[in-house]
Amino acid sequence: MPLDHWSNLSSGEMLVLESVFWSKAASRHEVATRLHLSKSKANALIADLLAQGLLQETGPGPASTGRPAETLCLSNALGILLAIDIGATCMSIAALTPSLLVLAQCREDVDVRDAQQGPTVVLARIKVLALRLLEQCGKRAKDVLAIGIGVPGPVNFENAQMVSPPLMPGWGDFSIRDFMRDSFEAPVFVDNDVNIQAIGELRQQQGTSNFLVLKVGTGIGCGIVCDGKIFRGATGSAGDVGHICVDTSGPHCHCGNTGCLETMAARPAVERQAWEAMEREDSQVLRRHAGEQGMLTLAAVGAASREGDMEANRIIQRAGSLVGQMLASVVNFFNPSHVFLTGSVVTVGPLFLASVRQSVYQRSLALSTRNLHVQYSSLGDAAGLTGAGVLAMQEFLKSRRLHR
Repeated sequence: MPLDHWSNLSSGEMLVLESVFWSKAASRHEVATRLHLSKSKANALIADLLAQGLLQETGPGPASTGRPAETLCLSNALGILLAIDIGATCMSIAALTPSLLVLAQCREDVDVRDAQQGPTVVLARIKVLALRLLEQCGKRAKDVLAIGIGVPGPVNFENAQMVSPPLMPGWGDFSIRDFMRDSFEAPVFVDNDVNIQAIGELRQQQGTSNFLVLKVGTGIGCGIVCDGKIFRGATGSAGDVGHICVDTSGPHCHCGNTGCLETMAARPAVERQAWEAMEREDSQVLRRHAGEQGMLTLAAVGAASREGDMEANRIIQRAGSLVGQMLASVVNFFNPSHVFLTGSVVTVGPLFLASVRQSVYQRSLALSTRNLHVQYSSLGDAAGLTGAGVLAMQEFLKSRRLHR
């Protein structure tokens, strides 16, 4: 859809589009209530948007009493969203409808910690995969409405550039937006990978406006949602909780300090501790898994834990306890209603979650935890791609409203 068409929309029509997007499946009554509009005004705006092909009806919603109301969503005719989630060791790409229905997706291993796989190599590969997905959907680059990208490091959100990313050599100050524009005319929005998961969770958790999303994987980071908005901080580094010290005599961290949470509870730390336990011959179960695979992966540690191995359980429990120790301080400071856990380490089994909860509730003030829920992310493995799609659509609509 031509961008000049958007400039003809009224501010009321833009607000309706944003409201429908954030509600996932809204009735006319819900739109009117959310925007504090009269029923007649809301119906008039919605009718106009339906006539222009910007909204579409999705059928009757759940019935409570009486006739079920027709629900609305953004029209598929608007274009395609590209959602890109770049992690430390893998990347995922998806083509989505404006209402975030996945049309095609793929996943590929990558190591952004390798200086030889710098931004030009990784992003060039992403372009190839993205164009391939569009072809599978019968679409072309010109059909892309907006692109959302999550990256594992601090981001200057305004210029879509990373700022001194500790895990990604060569990415600092590289213009991701300009590189992608060579193949796509669509606007490109880039944010920290945990922030985009928090944005996805914000859309998923209707009515929840003060919460944390903690990702425990190759690194450890936290997305902060305050009053329904992502809090990025003054320079984009808010939520870098992996470098909070949890043991002053702990191991050295690549950031230059000692005892950072990331060095003791992230995926590499868990795998390292498991290997050390095996070498001490403290666990025959871990040794068997290492013999079968030639290495000790996080999945092997989780499998050993489920078999009842004491060393694997000790390692997982300690990681969870340290994460909970850090979270307790953050919970006392921020007083969230929820903490959503995500990332590869979270998948090792229920012992990790139980250890996090126990540590948080033991160390936090009673008032801070009175209504606190510590649980897995409701989006699971889809958190990154969903969040990248939400970022793309949210920022596109916001930019059109502000630049009418």
